[in-house]
Amino acid sequence: MESTIVKVGGMSCQGCVKSVTKVLMELPGVGKAEVSLERGEAAVDYDAGKVTRDAIKQAIDDAGFEPS
Repeated sequence: MESTIVKVGGMSCQGCVKSVTKVLMELPGVGKAEVSLERGEAAVDYDAGKVTRDAIKQAIDDAGFEPS
């Protein structure tokens, strides 16, 4: 498992946190996703053989938030 932290812009409430967490956990290869509204970021543990960091960022973007 690898770990990454992705900054997430556009979150304003706990509903946003739940939405981002849900889309990340639906990705194949993601073992854990901890999303923080206060820090504006997602800490993700993932299997690099199944999902890429770019795919993680794309999932956040597709959910309507701004990954960086």
